[in-house]
Amino acid sequence: MRPTQTMLGGGGGAPIGKYNHFLGGWGNFGGMKQRGIISYGISPNRQNPLAGAAHDAVFNTFRRVSSQFLYWAPSLVAGYYIMNWAIERNHYLNSKAGRAEFAGQE
Repeated sequence: MRPTQTMLGGGGGAPIGKYNHFLGGWGNFGGMKQRGIISYGISPNRQNPLAGAAHDAVFNTFRRVSSQFLYWAPSLVAGYYIMNWAIERNHYLNSKAGRAEFAGQE
């Protein structure tokens, strides 16, 4: 008799397989232990995850801004001068001299 799909999927705990050995559920297939794999680690209290973050942030920000400077600086300067001209023109038009100059055009 062939095992059902549920048994083949690892849900039931019944012995199946070549030697009537249940392989285990997902993540625990019950195979041989891995050999030849070496992993190294460091204790969490010995780590410094923000080492050099402030230094890198300053110089990385400078590098990124300086590479984009010619894209945004001209429009910023033009916008400043246009806004400054508009404010001065508004002040002049609302002053006594401006009202006197353009009094007949309304």
